Amino acid sequence: MADNGLTCSLKASYKDFTLDAHFSVQAGELACIIGPSGCGKSTTLQLIAGLLAQEGGSLLLNGQDIGQKPVHQRHIAMVFQDYALFPHMNVEQNIAYPLKIRKLSRAKRKERVARLLSLVALEGYQKRRSQELSGGERQRVALARALASDPQLLLLDEPLSALDAKLRKHLREEIRRIHDETGITTVYVTHDQEEALSIADRIIVMHAGRVMQEGKGEDIYHNPSSLFVATFMGEGTTLPYSLIPKTLVNPGASDPFVFKPMEGKHTIFFRPEHVLVQDDRNLPLAEYLPHLSFKQAEVQSCEFQGDHYRLACSWEGHTILCHSSFRPRTPMVTLGVRINRIREYVDGESIAKRSLSPVGE
Repeated sequence: MADNGLTCSLKASYKDFTLDAHFSVQAGELACIIGPSGCGKSTTLQLIAGLLAQEGGSLLLNGQDIGQKPVHQRHIAMVFQDYALFPHMNVEQNIAYPLKIRKLSRAKRKERVARLLSLVALEGYQKRRSQELSGGERQRVALARALASDPQLLLLDEPLSALDAKLRKHLREEIRRIHDETGITTVYVTHDQEEALSIADRIIVMHAGRVMQEGKGEDIYHNPSSLFVATFMGEGTTLPYSLIPKTLVNPGASDPFVFKPMEGKHTIFFRPEHVLVQDDRNLPLAEYLPHLSFKQAEVQSCEFQGDHYRLACSWEGHTILCHSSFRPRTPMVTLGVRINRIREYVDGESIAKRSLSPVGE
């Protein structure tokens, strides 16, 4: 167990909800907690901050047990969803408030506020009232105020959820930049998968009060440990394992494949970007490695999304999602996905070793 960073083992019970979450964040990391509404994301953040009391477990910050310490002794700062700026104060007064509590001199407060405003790209905003600021500017002021106290840990509770999509994208890049400049260990709660994947060093996926998986975004997206994580962290297609024998194509192979269906609900899963699309029935699928081939799939929807078309195709009663670089010219297409792009699950849990493999492998 590392001495630096955050190590959580949180337990708490509520009327309709039980939280039992275990995870760690290394010093200097930006970690995103993500999950559906009601999974315990914000509750976890409030337990870390000390706004809610934990019933069991432990909470270590840089090697120190802070689980029973009052809020003001935890060296933690938090940015709320609604920013919670003081409406009767101007920008300078809002940011300087935690410095005033620490009894810093007026000259040092002004100097610190100026540096923080430069950090959040709001130079010259000292005398503005909070009512005069846009949503994005308020978010930056709230972030500057949180950083003013030199926290060991920064908590952000869905800070961009009230902003429009274009501004959210810009400000998440700014939050990442500010994090990199300050190096403060940060835990960021979001419900936006793209947001988490784009800025986090570590992603913590929660469901029903439990941590389902934690790790780098690439690992969670490409190697989800459960079908829940697979479907929550991005689009994909889930099909019965029993479809493999009738769809498997193994071109030029001398080794046959062996099928090992397992007890329970055995399914396969693959991402839409891993599906090949062929709209000319006179041409074969341009795939020379073992793959599944879904012939005579009907295009039910085709959405242009800038760099690709998103297709939803129907094949023998199943919906297959795929991305295509072109708009299909015909209503019927052939779809293909490589065997090595497929994930397998039994009763929703990932199979450690593939049950579909060449004989002798």
